[in-house]
Formats: sequence, C-alpha cells, structure tokens
Amino acid sequence: MTGHEYAFILLALIGTVAALRVVTARNVVHAALYLVVTLASVGGAYLLLAAEFVAWVQILIYVGAIVILFLFGLMLTKAPIGREALDNQRRGAAIVVALAILAGLIFLIQDAFSWDGSKIEPRTGGAAAVGESIFSRYVLPFEAVSFLLLGALIGAIVLSRRDDLT
Repeated sequence: MTGHEYAFILLALIGTVAALRVVTARNVVHAALYLVVTLASVGGAYLLLAAEFVAWVQILIYVGAIVILFLFGLMLTKAPIGREALDNQRRGAAIVVALAILAGLIFLIQDAFSWDGSKIEPRTGGAAAVGESIFSRYVLPFEAVSFLLLGALIGAIVLSRRDDLT
C-alpha cells in the first residue's frame, strides 16, 4: 500500500467516527463541531484525489460558512441544545431515508468511476470545468443559496434581539 492509501484510510476512519458522533451526540453544539471534523475529512479526501479546488471549496464553504452559520443560529436564537432537542422517536423513517441516500450514493459513485477490468479510475475533470459550470449553467442556484444563507442569518438576528421598544 502507498502513503496515499494509508492517508485515505486514516481520513476515512476519522470521518466515519466523527459522522457517527454527529448523529449520536447528546448536545447540538457538539454535533455541529463533530460535523466540522467530518466535513474537514471529506476535504482531505478531495486533496488526496488531487481535486484541490473542490477540497478548498469544501473547507471554505461547508466548514467555514455553513457550520458557523448553524452555530450562530443556535446560539443567537437560544434554541434548546441539550438532549431534549435531539430526542426524536422517528428512527424507523430515518433508517429508511438513510438507506435510500446510501443507495443513491452507491449509484453515483459507480457512475463517477470507469472500470476497465483491472483497476478503477476516476473520470477526468478540472477546476476550469467546475468554475465554468458554476458560473454559466448553475449561476441562479448559486445565487439562490447565497440569498438563503443571508436570510437565515438575518432571521437568526431578528429572533435573538429583544423587543424592548414596546
């Protein structure tokens, strides 16, 4: 085995343990912090696959923006963050949804790699193709997500402020 394979195994183990801790944590803030570790390990896996652009987008957008926005939203709205916030009795539906997502991911992973009989090779692409795709075909969804995040931040601020004026 090569060094890349050992590094991938290490990142996969760290990401798997952190992902399990996300769904088993008793505190929402702790779950968000484990989510940071999970998303960072995904970014590390992208780095090992020589997809630097995707790796840094993963780190900057998901770890740096989404999780921080989630934490700010939790802390500003004074939402319950203990065990009572996470106790959900719909585990059966959650298992069905998780299995459906797993099936979709398996389908996507099989479609993303080509098999020539001896080894699996990823299909080629580059940062230029990703950038051209985002800023040509997907510019509207890209901007819609930015407005959604801005709305969530403004909503958290509005919910957290006191109405002492009345």
